[in-house]
Amino acid sequence: MSTSTSHSSSTAPAGSDAATEHNAKLAVSVFPVLVILGAVVAYLAPGSIAPALGPWVTTMLGVIMFAMGLTLTPPDFVLVAKRPVPVLLGVVAQYVIMPLAGWAIATVLALPPELAVGVILVGCAPGGTSSNVVTYLAKGDVALSVTMTSISTLLAPIFTPLLALWLAGQRMDVSGSAMALSIVKVVLIPVIAGLVLRLLIPRVVAAVLPALPWLSVAGITGVVMAVVAGSADKIAAAAGIIMLAVVLHNALGYGLGYGLAKVTCQREAACRATAVEVGMQNSGLAATLAATFISPLAALPAAIFSVWHNLSGALLAAILRARPITDEK
Repeated sequence: MSTSTSHSSSTAPAGSDAATEHNAKLAVSVFPVLVILGAVVAYLAPGSIAPALGPWVTTMLGVIMFAMGLTLTPPDFVLVAKRPVPVLLGVVAQYVIMPLAGWAIATVLALPPELAVGVILVGCAPGGTSSNVVTYLAKGDVALSVTMTSISTLLAPIFTPLLALWLAGQRMDVSGSAMALSIVKVVLIPVIAGLVLRLLIPRVVAAVLPALPWLSVAGITGVVMAVVAGSADKIAAAAGIIMLAVVLHNALGYGLGYGLAKVTCQREAACRATAVEVGMQNSGLAATLAATFISPLAALPAAIFSVWHNLSGALLAAILRARPITDEK
């Protein structure tokens, strides 16, 4: 879900007006409710939803990623040169902790092949952009969060298919080059197009920034509805084990992300940003890849992750926000 705005400090959004910030925070809060309602409708009326939304899953993700690109500015990438260590730690953690955690959970729970691939794909996806707002609410380093999300997203065409084939290759028959090309089309090109458009017509883009979180909410809701409708007949039997896998995966991301930043002596604000960034995934991308290359059932873990990581993110932000940061200058 793309709810990020351009930031330059660790405490509050800079370069965005109050309306944009308010809409982003509200969208993160309302998002799980809308997705749950959409999923219920899709489950109850799969015959109507599947043919209506199924063919548009890739397009909806492309729109979401284009919206993310519109929120980015060149300063979001300057942090790579200014503070390379925390950025590198976050991106490495993203593509090491979550993929391995997904594989471990799928193995320990002995998930069926389609569900196992779905959980692993969630782990191999880049960071979710709603992590930027959750980091802000948790009093984390927002600039670091935005940079880590941006870098991990741009690296997704390389690392997501490679890691997915390495960890789930025996469970799926998919061409790595085809998956990489798909990610380039629905992630990389839209993100870059949005970034370029913001550079060319900044005033026009600034005028529509407050609406972008809601565009992303609508897009992810549509993806989840398409996934649920496509596998409605199998949800009742698989929902419990998928929910357990998702909760464990998300919790490991938060805990190990925070722990890695802590043991490498990062400041508390950076530790919080890393925890949120690692724990929250671009589940829309994972759902699209699973539905496109595997099956609608394989996309279910990502659909459930979309709901859960926003609920858990809000809870984590509330807990961290109540804890004072003692190492601020």
